[in-house]
Amino acid sequence: MPIVYLKKAEKTPQTGTEETRRIVADMLAKIEAGGEDVAQEYGRKLDGYTSDVIISKEAIAAASDSVPQQLKDDIQTAVGRVRKFAEAQKASISEFETELSPGVWASQKLIPINTAGCYVPGGRYAHVASAIMSIVTARVAGVKHIIACSAPRGTEGPHPAILYAMNLCGADTILSLGGVQGVASMAFGLFTGKPAHLLVGPGNRFVAEAKRMLYGRVGIDMFAGPTEIAVIADETADAGVVAEDLVSQAEHGPDSPAWLFTTSHKLADDVMAQMDGHINALPETACNAATAAWRDYGEVVLCDTDDEVVEVSDKYAAEHLEVHTRRNEWYTATLTNYGSLFVGEETTVTYGDKCSGPNHILPTKGAAHYTGGLSVHKFLKVVTTQRMTREANRDVGPTAARISRLEGMEGHARAGDVRMRKYFPDEKFVLTL
Repeated sequence: MPIVYLKKAEKTPQTGTEETRRIVADMLAKIEAGGEDVAQEYGRKLDGYTSDVIISKEAIAAASDSVPQQLKDDIQTAVGRVRKFAEAQKASISEFETELSPGVWASQKLIPINTAGCYVPGGRYAHVASAIMSIVTARVAGVKHIIACSAPRGTEGPHPAILYAMNLCGADTILSLGGVQGVASMAFGLFTGKPAHLLVGPGNRFVAEAKRMLYGRVGIDMFAGPTEIAVIADETADAGVVAEDLVSQAEHGPDSPAWLFTTSHKLADDVMAQMDGHINALPETACNAATAAWRDYGEVVLCDTDDEVVEVSDKYAAEHLEVHTRRNEWYTATLTNYGSLFVGEETTVTYGDKCSGPNHILPTKGAAHYTGGLSVHKFLKVVTTQRMTREANRDVGPTAARISRLEGMEGHARAGDVRMRKYFPDEKFVLTL
C-alpha cells in the first residue's frame, strides 16, 4: 500500500515566506538606520509600550514580588534540571593538547562568546520556560554578558514571571521589546552598547526571519520558528493521548504544524475524530490558534510499514517528535532527523517544553536535517592552537611548501622556505615537485 494522506495540509511551513521577508527586511533597515528611537517607536506602535526599554532593578524586584511562591518554586525546579543537563553537556566536550608528530603540538580550547542575546516570546503567551532554556544555558557556558528581551504586555512591560525567571537565570540586561525590534536591538547593541555576538531563542515567523537575515553579522542558534510536532503511533497507542499531544503544540499559533504518522487506519480515524473536541475545549486564545493550525497545517499520514514511517518522519524532520508504538526502541535507534525525541507515552513535548531538562529551543522548517537544538556548545567557540619546535620544521616545512606550490600558492610556500633557510642554513630540502 502506498503512503496515503488521510489529512493533507493546505499550507506548509514555507507559506507566506516572501511577505515575511519583505516586512522584516524593511524593519531591520529602518532600525539600523534610525537606532534606538525607531526601535522604541516600533514598540509603541506594535505593543503599546511607552516606558523605559531597559527594565530597572527596582521594576524587576517589584515584578518578582508579584509572582506566587508556588510558581517561583516551579521555576526554580525547572532551572535546576536545565542547569544540570547543560552542565553535563559542557562536561561532554573538553580542552586538550596532543602531540601529532615529534615536536608538533595541537590543542583545542573552549572560549565562551562575550555577549549573547536571548529572545523570550511573550506576546500570545508568557513563555517563562524559554527564558530558562536560553539564559541558564548561556550562563553555564560562561558567556560574559547576557542580554534578554521579551515583548511587553501593553503599558505594563513583560510578564512578571518572565522578568523573575530572566533575573533568576542570570540575565545582565533585560529589554522590554519584542518581535523584530527586540532582535534588532540586541544584534545592533541598542540601549546596551553591547552588540550580541549570538542570538538565540524561539519566536514567531518574524522573529525567526529576523535572525535568519542577521546571520553572518551575528551568530544564531538555528532557524527556530513556529513550533512543530509530529507523533509516530501504531495500533497500540492511546488515540486520546495522541490527540491531546497534537493539540498541545497546535495552540502555540495559527502556523504551528501538527503531524501524525501511523500504520493504523483505525488510530488515525480515532485521533482525527477527537481533534475538534480537544481544540474547542481550550481557552479562546489557544482555541483560535489551534483551530487555524490544525485546519491549515495539520496532516495525518498513513503508512504500510514501520520503515515507511521512518522515511516519512525523517523527510519532515520535525522539531518535536513523539513515538507511541510497540517498537519504541527500534524507532529510537532508526530515526535520524528531529529536534528532540520523546520516547513512549510516559513523556510528552509539554514536559520538555517546560521543565524536564533538555533544551526546548529546537530547529524547525526542516533544519533538523543539519542541526540539533540549543546547547551549551552553541555558546562556546571551539578553537585550536598549535606550536612546534624548530626541529619539527624539518618535516612540516618542506611538506607545506610542496603542497603550496602544487596549489599555485607561491607566497604560502615561501613562508615555509624562509624558515628552512633560517633554521637549517647548511641543508638542502626538496621544496617543489
